[in-house]
Amino acid sequence: MSTISCRFARLVGRVRDEERGDVPGWVLVTLMTAGLVIVIWTVAGPALSGVFEQAIARVTSF
Repeated sequence: MSTISCRFARLVGRVRDEERGDVPGWVLVTLMTAGLVIVIWTVAGPALSGVFEQAIARVTSF
């Protein structure tokens, strides 16, 4: 193998290793985002429902 092809093989290997290490990070970000949405929806859900019902009542009263 030539020196250039050895360097290229090492570079490609490093890039693949870096990409593999990033997957758990994306999984963690996705799970944390889903958890935040669930918590916020649980806390703000009733208030948002009340605001929506008031808005619909005002619109239908015209």
